[in-house]
Amino acid sequence: MTSPGTILFVTTAIFAMAGGLVTISARRPLRAAIGLLIHIISLAGMFLTLNAQLLAALQLLVYAGAVVVLFVFVIMLIGPASEVRAIEGRFASRTLSLAVTIAIVLAVSTSLAYFDLPWGAAAEDFGTVEGLGMAIYSKALVPFEVISITLLVAIIGSIAIARSRTE
Repeated sequence: MTSPGTILFVTTAIFAMAGGLVTISARRPLRAAIGLLIHIISLAGMFLTLNAQLLAALQLLVYAGAVVVLFVFVIMLIGPASEVRAIEGRFASRTLSLAVTIAIVLAVSTSLAYFDLPWGAAAEDFGTVEGLGMAIYSKALVPFEVISITLLVAIIGSIAIARSRTE
């Protein structure tokens, strides 16, 4: 990378970290969604500095254009002024969430452990449609499906919370 490319990469990395911190530390869901949007746009900028234009476009179209809009829609369904409070006295739900988190980490770790291609070996396919398809559907199928199931569970849970408040 050239010197301006390095400066742009570092700048987008700083914005990505700041957006991630806002996402996980915000007490209001709408502010967390804005932090997620900043993070996603910063990742698209990082993809552009790595000459992965397809990944940058997909990042903006799919995540910034669809997922964040869906999250904002669900937040508006719940109520944008609601604050996140700690769950009190729910030992079973905390244990179940810890077990699911451990299962997801193990599934992702297992799929990454069997990733035998060195990181720099397929530089010519990085960011192309063929390279992305081969990476997602051959080597990273488990994390791809885990993320889709996690998003589905989050949407169903937020609708269940919203329905319980309206009755």
